[in-house]
Amino acid sequence: MVDAAKRAQVAKRVMELTAQAVRKLKDPRVGMVTITDARMTPDLREATVFYTVLGDDEQVKASAVGLERATGHLRTTVGRALGMRHTPSIAFVADTVPDQANRIEELLAKAAAADAEVHKIAEGAAYAGDENPYIEKDEEADSEESAR
Repeated sequence: MVDAAKRAQVAKRVMELTAQAVRKLKDPRVGMVTITDARMTPDLREATVFYTVLGDDEQVKASAVGLERATGHLRTTVGRALGMRHTPSIAFVADTVPDQANRIEELLAKAAAADAEVHKIAEGAAYAGDENPYIEKDEEADSEESAR
């Protein structure tokens, strides 16, 4: 097993090499692919490479197919450049972080709009009873003396 720093270093290098190799692919199905992250197993035998695709769902699916078909070529290219004893196998996974971030942004915008609406309603509101409905200490002392 390898320590975490070495694993992170190899993962970063795999990410860079994969990004360079993907740019050189001649497969028309592979569109605007951006390699966002890479993670290695502790034994450095397997790499998971995360990617995003600029475009609609059809382009995302076509790019996924193109990357799967080019996995062997990409593994060979990365392995030669790494110079390690064992070339890691590569698995491509579509990165959903941008979609999740957009969803969170939409939810935050809705919450801000609802909050603004509540503040607008509360602007002219008044208390339903006295301003201070709780008995204060001075009143409590007076009520105890009168009860005796």
